Amino acid sequence: MKLQTKIPITSNEPKIDYDSKIVLLGSCFVENIGEKLNYVKFQTLQNPFGILFHPIAVENIIERALQNNLFTEQDIFFKNDRWYSFEMHSSINATNKKVFLDLINTKLAELKEYLLNSTHIVLTYGTAWVYRFIKTQKLVANCFKIPQKEFEKELLSVRDISSSLSNILSLIKENNPKASIIITVSPVRHLKDGFVENNLSKSHMITAIHQVVLKDSISHFYFPSYEMMMDELRAYRFYKEDMIHPNNTAVTIIWEAFNKAWISSKTEPFQKTISAIQSGLKHKPFNPNSEEHLLFVKGLESKINSIKKEIPHLKF
Repeated sequence: MKLQTKIPITSNEPKIDYDSKIVLLGSCFVENIGEKLNYVKFQTLQNPFGILFHPIAVENIIERALQNNLFTEQDIFFKNDRWYSFEMHSSINATNKKVFLDLINTKLAELKEYLLNSTHIVLTYGTAWVYRFIKTQKLVANCFKIPQKEFEKELLSVRDISSSLSNILSLIKENNPKASIIITVSPVRHLKDGFVENNLSKSHMITAIHQVVLKDSISHFYFPSYEMMMDELRAYRFYKEDMIHPNNTAVTIIWEAFNKAWISSKTEPFQKTISAIQSGLKHKPFNPNSEEHLLFVKGLESKINSIKKEIPHLKF
């Protein structure tokens, strides 16, 4: 008896290995995959401007980076003793204006360098619902708890999203034609928008993405993380207590599918060794000075030195 619907996962090329450079941008789900990649020490740049929920926010930051459009004083604002920008997450901030501008322009330069040299770029879209700041008539990445009356809520059309994604892909192809672009829709449920509205939002994104990906399935790929959550893991036991975010079990299952689709099987022994080292580094000894623990530390150091000979850029 079958108790699950298994989503077919296609193996894609070129595979990710320890020489690959991976950029991950988008909603909070991209951070779940990013954390898994970081844990086993792949080379990644993950959301340098924090979580970006909607397609236009992702487009804006990629466009800025690749077109050398630095942030200026006109792009930032002061609130509750800190400087912020509407183009990024509220976690990116500073108390000093110059320090903040230096920080975000340094991040922009880092993103550009990674985009130009990346082998794989992962984009995860969370919602098609966006907010327009009435004062400037610009879409924002984050509302910063500013009163709702200062914004207009809009739903991006399929055409809006398709046009935005096409622009991203054109920019990347122009600057880094060898990069493989993996696009996915976040399985996180944006229920604050409403149940029907969340499904409408996801459907707009899925339709737009497939319209664009079908035009070039050689360097642009769709990974079905949303479909896995909705069909393969269609039970509340795979959600956190908020019934909105996938729990650790769900994230691990989706990660294993991503691993199968995109990561070289040759990395498996390295991933296992690195995971063992990471686990060892978290170990808290009952007696740090015991002979047993000193031998454990010596063995851990030996493992680290051994794998660094195979993958010199690793840092623990």
